[in-house]
Amino acid sequence: MRDFALGPIILALAAYGLLHPWIGILGWTWVSVMNPHAYSWRLTSMPVAAAVAISVLLGVLFTKDRRNFFLTRETVALMLFMVWMCITLPFSFYFDLAFGLWNRVMKIDLMILVAMVVLYSRKHITALVWVLVGSLGFYGVKGGMFTILTGGTYRVWGPVGSYIDGNNEVALALVMTIPLMRFLQLTTNLAWVKRALVVSMLLCAVAAIGSQSRGALLAIVAMTAVLWLRSDKKFMAAVLLFFAGFVVLAVMPPEWWARMGTIGTYQDDTSASGRINAWWMAWNLAKANVFGGGFVVAQPELFALYAPDPTSVLAAHSIYFMVLGEHGFVGLFLFLMIWTFVWFSAGRLRIQGSKNPQTQWLTHLGSMCQVSLAGYAVGGAFLSLSYYDLPYNILVLVVLGCRWMDGREWVKEAAQQQSEQAAETARNAKLAAVR
Repeated sequence: MRDFALGPIILALAAYGLLHPWIGILGWTWVSVMNPHAYSWRLTSMPVAAAVAISVLLGVLFTKDRRNFFLTRETVALMLFMVWMCITLPFSFYFDLAFGLWNRVMKIDLMILVAMVVLYSRKHITALVWVLVGSLGFYGVKGGMFTILTGGTYRVWGPVGSYIDGNNEVALALVMTIPLMRFLQLTTNLAWVKRALVVSMLLCAVAAIGSQSRGALLAIVAMTAVLWLRSDKKFMAAVLLFFAGFVVLAVMPPEWWARMGTIGTYQDDTSASGRINAWWMAWNLAKANVFGGGFVVAQPELFALYAPDPTSVLAAHSIYFMVLGEHGFVGLFLFLMIWTFVWFSAGRLRIQGSKNPQTQWLTHLGSMCQVSLAGYAVGGAFLSLSYYDLPYNILVLVVLGCRWMDGREWVKEAAQQQSEQAAETARNAKLAAVR
């Protein structure tokens, strides 16, 4: 039954991608971020994302829709990072293992660049946020209800076979989604949508905490702090955040509190000490090899050469040390450059967007993107999501928002709306005269 429901939708997205690539890129984002085909029987083994991506790429070549080929500091930094990953690939210690992940990362980054070519209007930006919120909010709402119904006894896990299939990864993705929900709540005029988004934000927070991820808890704390700083009514925001936190934490069992308590005693925790050992391995590996070790370096042979404890072989579980070990100091520099640029561009949206009533929504976009990035920066220090789609889609939102503001797109869109309204009025007048 699911195949019959999903199949026509995906075929329609591929077809629309040929005619209107901006619709296709939204469909690709949905498929890539949510993995809806994983819930079907036959579509699981089919290259669904590749089919939609190919249609979008062909559509970019032949469509009559508007396309914008432009460079910003964020896109240049991203492309340099992609080039550097291509350079490090041949020097990978485990080329066969590295090639598969390199291929996956290149596809994601290519489509991120394509998104910045075919998306340009406020409608497109808002639609992309809705796709991201809907894709990940589905798991947040479901996971939050699961946590409440089970009293937090069991962990929340992500979709199998995706970047966020682990409890730690899905938790960080949900934490980063909450600010995007807040942006939609601030910019919609529909009361029932506002209420639904409030409930969804609370359930996503419950699901993130219900994952029992310590890194996600730290990400929530960082995100909440930035969210409070970005609030206009700080006292009221503090009261609401405290109340929400109290309600969420009240449902968690003693086992959860015991696990979170190990944050302060990481020296005695084998998982934490194993991560620190992996971080030292990545550091030593990068010092000895300018190109790093390539994708997939959590291997016994490399730990025997570079780790303080060669018997503890674990993944780095850190976006920073993961990139450092795989692509060296140059790769880490480019990675940090990307997110530094995105952070400051989001800050520019937050400040300059408030100067004009037509760009006020960009203030909310910049603020919430910074809140989301704060969660990524802190939670990512303990989780492996260096190449996941969501942060790079936030990059897209920020870049498109800056271009919309700098190009005075609101003036063009207002003029287009006036022209369409005038044409509609003329048509109605002509029909009335005929009657």
